[in-house]
Amino acid sequence: MLVPSRRRLRIEMWIVLGLSLGQSAVYSVVQLLDKMTRAPLAEGTSTLNRSQSSREYFDLTYQLLDIVFALVPVVLVIYFLTEHRPSGAAGGGTAFQRLGLNFERPGRDLLQGFGLAALIGIPSLGLYAAGRALGITTAIIPSALDAYWWTVPVLVLSAIRHGIVEEVIVVGYLLDRLGKLGWAMPAAIFASAMLRGSYHLYQGFGPFIGNAIMGVIFAVVYTRTRRLMPLVIAHAVLDIVAFVGFSLFGKAIGLG
Repeated sequence: MLVPSRRRLRIEMWIVLGLSLGQSAVYSVVQLLDKMTRAPLAEGTSTLNRSQSSREYFDLTYQLLDIVFALVPVVLVIYFLTEHRPSGAAGGGTAFQRLGLNFERPGRDLLQGFGLAALIGIPSLGLYAAGRALGITTAIIPSALDAYWWTVPVLVLSAIRHGIVEEVIVVGYLLDRLGKLGWAMPAAIFASAMLRGSYHLYQGFGPFIGNAIMGVIFAVVYTRTRRLMPLVIAHAVLDIVAFVGFSLFGKAIGLG
């Protein structure tokens, strides 16, 4: 297949980001400004998984629809990466193979994923506490869903969704496209990390810093391994612990 022009790549990137995490970043900045102009950030609250209906099965339906439609930009990214793959290029094969988003080495991916989750998760609790103490982080409520039989499974699916969407788009796709636009790898990693931090700004400046650091670590790991699966696993584990832990025990905890 023909290599897309730089102009086409830029347009493609704006479309993907405008439909997904770029849009989230814009809303996040506006939400941060809204919170800061209402009251000190320390008095603000950020709720991550909200109930969308007081009727149990309509709430379940809305939650599942959100998860499914949030994955559509990932499908678009996979399509773009597959359609625009140069014929005979190194690392050829399907987009899933190129991104390392497959089950070719499950044991090693799980081990690396849990290791990354521990590396990110434990310090994030301290960063959250420090941010709250400094007044630069809102109170984070990972889940405000009512307690139904489906609450925990939906929170697990939501965590997996976040892992897939964020790692595929902000790491795998963005680094690929910025590289093709001629960006040096350090600059591409910085842009990826800033985007990750930006769509968490609605939680305050502490989560922005923490997620930006996480973004650098994840991007560096990906450039060395060329595998997204450990990153998706790590991200999902972090969110499952936060979402389900809060739902079961009712204690706000830091989120990666």
